[in-house]
Amino acid sequence: MKGLLTLTCAGQFMVLLDNTIVGAALPDMQQRLHIGLTGLQWIVDAYVLLVAMLLLSGGVFADRFGRRRVFLAGVAVFTAASVVCSLAPSIGWLIAGRVLQGVGAAALSPASLALLVAAYPAPGERVRAIGLWAGFSGIGLAAGPLAGGILVEAFGWPAIFLVNVPVGAVLLLAGLRVLGESRNPSAPPIDVPGTVLSAAGVGAVTYGLIEGGSRGWTSPVILGGFAAGLVLLAVFVVVEGRVSTPMLPLRLFRQRLFTASNTAMVVVGFALMGSSFFFSQFFVYVQGTSILVAGLRTLPVSLAMVIVSPYAGRFAARYGFRVVAGVGLALAGLGLLALGFVHADTGYGNVWWRLAVVGIGFALTMSPLTGAAIQAVSPREGGLASGVSSTTRQIGAVLGVAVLGAIVHTRESGGASFESGLNSAFLAAGAVTLACAVFTGLWLTADRTPRGVRADPSGGQAVSEPPLTASPRRPTS
Repeated sequence: MKGLLTLTCAGQFMVLLDNTIVGAALPDMQQRLHIGLTGLQWIVDAYVLLVAMLLLSGGVFADRFGRRRVFLAGVAVFTAASVVCSLAPSIGWLIAGRVLQGVGAAALSPASLALLVAAYPAPGERVRAIGLWAGFSGIGLAAGPLAGGILVEAFGWPAIFLVNVPVGAVLLLAGLRVLGESRNPSAPPIDVPGTVLSAAGVGAVTYGLIEGGSRGWTSPVILGGFAAGLVLLAVFVVVEGRVSTPMLPLRLFRQRLFTASNTAMVVVGFALMGSSFFFSQFFVYVQGTSILVAGLRTLPVSLAMVIVSPYAGRFAARYGFRVVAGVGLALAGLGLLALGFVHADTGYGNVWWRLAVVGIGFALTMSPLTGAAIQAVSPREGGLASGVSSTTRQIGAVLGVAVLGAIVHTRESGGASFESGLNSAFLAAGAVTLACAVFTGLWLTADRTPRGVRADPSGGQAVSEPPLTASPRRPTS
């Protein structure tokens, strides 16, 4: 049992490490591959887009076809894709490798959690196991900037991908010996039309946002991309409303608490990932530090999230989801606005605390928003609600990198400096986050109590009745 816990935690650690280690390497990629801001956006969004669109299907796939099989397949794809990325001779090959990494992560991550849920049926043991799993996730996020800075400074950007190879090899060899197979015979079929339509629709919109700055916002290909994306997403909504087992049950959004929490989660992904994309670039290109120093200087964000995140759930239990999430969004928004006023000559002593405030704010926000989404549905659908929450955050991340990058690109095209473009991007992210804090304060409440949940007369959290099944239908990260 300990071997299973170690393997699943290590797999999730590898995926989460990749989320932040790449950001530290972006300046080196830009110099060595001779690419611009648009290329850097694709390097990040190619991965995040695939994770966002395949995450829910990955959980269902693991339940249906075997959690061990899908976990090992995800590890194999992720590891092979890391080799492709490290050997990429051009931006095209690197983006292709990142797409494959996204496919692997979308299988590996939900399957690792599904293995834990199946292996620990006792609620107390399961909570402790998932706590360790989530803890490793936090360590992966925190280690990324520092590990990336060290590896890039010593060996260059390919090293950040090669580090996955020995980890993946050990996971595969040990997993074949340690992991037992489990599946859910009653798992729903894969929603292929929904998965394809959602990926194509969000991908088309993302293409328009990333390429619009260089090709021109009114060029036919950009307008066509936006139009195609909106049409595909409209068709997705129609299809999901008619199929018997949709990837994303639209009926869940009839609950105001579910809709409000996932809307806020989109903003969290948008502001957090969109701003993080520029942190290392600010220190390297604006303040002139080395890549290693830049990695060290971005640590306040991830460290603050690792330290504060465990307390967010406790605060939400005491004060309610709305209060904690609203305060967290307000802090994050103020921190981002403060970053909008840093310059080349701003001392680090006047920068780190702004980064820390951003990290604290988002740490206070994510757990309560996920908890609110789970509270809004019946106990049987808690796993699905958690998966939707993760997916909406990833979609926000895709849009954040695209939109904030477009703001910087547009400012530079108008003659402004890169520093001014970054200031505008941070200010925009802060304004959106503060607006979401107001929205959350007004709307993050339940309009009715779902079946299986007792309303809390104090207006705080509701209390779930004992679940009807031993494990959630769609375990996801």
